[in-house]
Amino acid sequence: MNNFSPDYYDQDTTAGGGVFAIDAIASERAAFIRKTYMHLAGAIMAFMGLEFILFSSDTLVNGMMNAIGGNWWLVLIAFMGASWVASAMASSAKSLATQYAGLGIYIVAEALIFVPILYIATQFANPTVIPIAAVITLCIFGGLTAYVFVTGADFSFMGGFLTIAMFGAIGIAIGAAIFGFSLGLWFAAAMIVLMSGFILYDTSNVLHHYSTDQYVSASLALFAAIATLFWYVLRLVMMFSSND
Repeated sequence: MNNFSPDYYDQDTTAGGGVFAIDAIASERAAFIRKTYMHLAGAIMAFMGLEFILFSSDTLVNGMMNAIGGNWWLVLIAFMGASWVASAMASSAKSLATQYAGLGIYIVAEALIFVPILYIATQFANPTVIPIAAVITLCIFGGLTAYVFVTGADFSFMGGFLTIAMFGAIGIAIGAAIFGFSLGLWFAAAMIVLMSGFILYDTSNVLHHYSTDQYVSASLALFAAIATLFWYVLRLVMMFSSND
């Protein structure tokens, strides 16, 4: 809904200090969306660049693999924890500097967390699993994003359920570590569904619940969901590849 009244900038605002994107005039809303997805693309490119730098050092990669050993549950918990912190920062950040700091820290954290699974994918799995997983992830993200923008649906009601489900997943990961059971195909599939829910939730928030000056925070939330989705799509593709 557009608002051209004189008190347009005096209405209630979000944590960022601006108006909700859905209430902004068309040009401001379009600029906010463009900045959000430009920052998202930049975050993905920065992530890829960091992975290239990290994998250029065999000593660093081997050291990380030796440190992890077989304790994949540590990586899983770190991954979920980083995603949760990113989402919290995205929803509470007020200053632009804080938003950029959160995005930068999260990109570096994700680049480090991804090293073990990318190493295994490149060294022991079919070399096509990474591009296949990337294409699948982009298709899921693109389809869900298009649905939200075409329908204008508000999925903020999913926030509580998604949070509970994420804590449940962390609990399962801890249980797997304590009792020694494997987090296999069905867990990866369930996490893909969960991350798809987060993409719907975060994309609708871009339209309905972020202010027009929170484009960095919005891109951080989207990047967190995409990164986690890619992680589990890659795991699933690797599982199917190993069974061929």
